[in-house]
Amino acid sequence: MDKNADVTIDVSGLPCPAPLLGAKQIIDDLMSGQSLCLISDCSATRDDLEAWCRYTGNMLLAATRRDDGKTAYLLYKSGGERTTPVPHATLDMRGVACPGPVVQARKLLEAMREGEVLHLITDCTAAIDDISAWSRATTIEFLLALEQPNGVQEFYLRKR
Repeated sequence: MDKNADVTIDVSGLPCPAPLLGAKQIIDDLMSGQSLCLISDCSATRDDLEAWCRYTGNMLLAATRRDDGKTAYLLYKSGGERTTPVPHATLDMRGVACPGPVVQARKLLEAMREGEVLHLITDCTAAIDDISAWSRATTIEFLLALEQPNGVQEFYLRKR
């Protein structure tokens, strides 16, 4: 996972709250839309990061258990928005396997005007990684991701 991040920090061996403090220090220096891979072996890191993300508006995109017993957390720096953006269009892709949600979102965003926001709803488990990588490689701004019950993910994407 760390190859997809803009910055990687390994805080293995440090007890909580050191991983959270390390993440905060690095992510504060990142620009909106950049990502951080935090590697930790502290069992409380996930809970700390989830609570911190709810408070700051940043996003915990993934937590991947590695073969060495450590966990790699992919964090996304938001634009400081702590409220849900108002979408100009909603695309409900529940039940459609990846890459379908990204392909359809791309088509819809191409037809939208600069600055308009798309609300994408999907239950595809690969969507978080796909959309994160897609937004970094294009002019699409990844504004917000919300995890809903039953594996549903909601994404807010803005055309730049």
